[in-house]
Order: sequence, then C-alpha cells, then structure tokens
Amino acid sequence: MDQLLAMRAFRFIVEAQGFSAAAERLDTTHSRVSRQLKQLETALGVQLLNRNTRRFTLTAAGERYYKASVDILERVEAAAQAMANEQDNAAGLLRVSVPLAIGTLELTDWLPDFQQRFPDIQLELSCSDQFVDLVAEGFDVALRISGPLADTTLVAKSLTVSEVVLVASPAYLAHHGLPQTAQQLAEHELLTFTGALDVDEWLLISAQGASTRVAPRSRLKTDTITALHAAALAGAGIAAFTRQTVQTDLTSGRLVQILPGCTLGSRHYYALYPQTRYVAPKVRAFVDHMAGHYRG
Repeated sequence: MDQLLAMRAFRFIVEAQGFSAAAERLDTTHSRVSRQLKQLETALGVQLLNRNTRRFTLTAAGERYYKASVDILERVEAAAQAMANEQDNAAGLLRVSVPLAIGTLELTDWLPDFQQRFPDIQLELSCSDQFVDLVAEGFDVALRISGPLADTTLVAKSLTVSEVVLVASPAYLAHHGLPQTAQQLAEHELLTFTGALDVDEWLLISAQGASTRVAPRSRLKTDTITALHAAALAGAGIAAFTRQTVQTDLTSGRLVQILPGCTLGSRHYYALYPQTRYVAPKVRAFVDHMAGHYRG
C-alpha cells in the first residue's frame, strides 16, 4: 500500500462526500478508492468511517486522521511546488571548482556577464589546479583544462579547444631579443609550469606539422599559473599559456606571442558534472554560459 495515495483517497472521500465522487476527482474507480480506504484502516488499526448503504460519517479517530492528512498532504504539495519552481529558475548556491587560469586570469572575461544574467545564483568558486572529487567534496560542477579526457563517470561537456602559445613581455624582448626559430629558444630564459606541461622538454609543432624538441633552460619553475603569468608580465622570460588565458594580454600588448607559426599543442576546456536524471537549472545555466563565452 502506498500510504500517501491511500491518505489522499481518504481525504477526497471525506471532502467529496462519497466514494464515486472521490474516484471521479482522482480519475480512478470506485472499487480502487474503497480498497485503498480498507487498506489504510487495516494499516492504522482503526475504523475511520461509519458506513451504511446511504451515507457515511467520520469516527472520532477519522476526524483526527483527516485533519492530520490534510496538513501532511498540503506540506507534500507545497514541497513539490517549491521543487518545481526551483527547476524552472536558475537560483541558489552553486559550488564550482575551476582551474586558477579560469578563476583568476580569465575571471573578468566571463564573470560580470554571468552575474548580470543570473542574479539569483550565489556563486562559490574554488580555484585550484588540483582535480577534485565532485560528489565527495560537494561541488555542483567543475571546469578543467587538460588533454583529451579519459573515460569518466561524470558528464563532460567540451567548451573549447585552445592552442598553447609562447609569449613574453615587450621589456624582456627589448633586452634579450626576439627568437626567430625554435632552436634559438635554447638561448633564452624559459619559464616553466610544473603543473601540466613537460618541464624537461618542450615539443614545438609548426603550422606544417614539423616538430622541434627544446630543453628549457629555466631559472624559474612554478606550480601555479598565476605566478607564471606574473613572471612573464614582469619580463622574467618566455612562458607557455593557452591562447585563451593570455588573449587579453596579447590584445593589449602586455604580452607578445613568440614564434607565431608554432604551438605546444592544444588544451581542452571541459565542464564536468555528475550524471543525473535531472540537471539543476543553476548548473545548466553556468555550463551553457561558459560554452557561449568560449564560442564567443
């Protein structure tokens, strides 16, 4: 027996003043409504209605149980309505794990528009290049910059693919000169990121597909993209970033692309979230916003 359904049938019997009228309102049969009432009385161990061939009256226990049933059913309906409203509106706390590049260097490119479009979402950002367990750590969604993803139990939506380019500040180039070939990089200060790229060897790929291996001669290695970016802006050397991360710097002239015909491959931007039958509107809003941002 489904107790809530039986409770609902009992309520409609009382309010409709009859089994047939209750069955009509519930879009079911007289016999089913009668059976649900009997099962409910058996489960409760009390008689809820005094019945004869023409009419029925509530017992004392029935009156008490009717009032309790109305209260419970209205609470259930209110909770269902609240969930329905939530499913229609992108609102509430949204916990997102993002790499440092997206959460700091790229933040001004996507956050203001997101906040303007979705004022009812309270965004909680965790900025780290460490992978997290979304479910165990309570995140709604994660953004990741990586190579092609291996099989995952998470939903993985590709947002964009960005080539990895070499950049340096105008001050560095004024002092050390502009390398014209991949081989000349060995003569320069190369800043290395220990968090992702191979720090022992860079593999440069030309537009024609030719590859050149360079062993970085570096006085600075760092495991945070923000420190690498700050060092490049300060003129400490040549560094590698996804074009997406430094596009604003390239446009403004704060950084200059080195060897425009070469890249260090590409990196994929993903949005990851748990597989579920219903994706919360706030999650869908964030993922769709980021996808639109990177398409732009």
